[in-house]
Amino acid sequence: MNEILAHYRKVLAGAAMPSPVEQLMGIRPVDIVSGQVSFELEATRDHANPQGTLHGGITSTLADMAMGVAFGTTLQPDESFTTIELKINFLKPVWNGTIRADAKILKKGKTVGLVDCSILDKDESLVAYATSTCMILRGDKAKGR
Repeated sequence: MNEILAHYRKVLAGAAMPSPVEQLMGIRPVDIVSGQVSFELEATRDHANPQGTLHGGITSTLADMAMGVAFGTTLQPDESFTTIELKINFLKPVWNGTIRADAKILKKGKTVGLVDCSILDKDESLVAYATSTCMILRGDKAKGR
């Protein structure tokens, strides 16, 4: 089994800790299979911008986490990856409540992959939509990542 997939299954089971950024931001995995994941965030006033709504950077971080993990679950043991592009469209404001990022791989080639992510509120209404282009790293480029 892929190392990232195995790790997040342990996180879901309570047998491993999420990454530091997940802990800092309050992001938690809720579902994971190879190439597709869901993460949640409870948006509170701690995540607010000066206007009082959920800061776009927090939403972007949630999307980036979900898309990166979705892509990472498909890598071989000697591979790593990096995000080379992230794009997000903000479609409606969020003041508080649970939002969910559903990410899935749309296309994975030998070197580059495309992942998309829908961010939904508690009513399943689309809050934001993001895409990520990821580049697979191998050999010396993958070491230590």
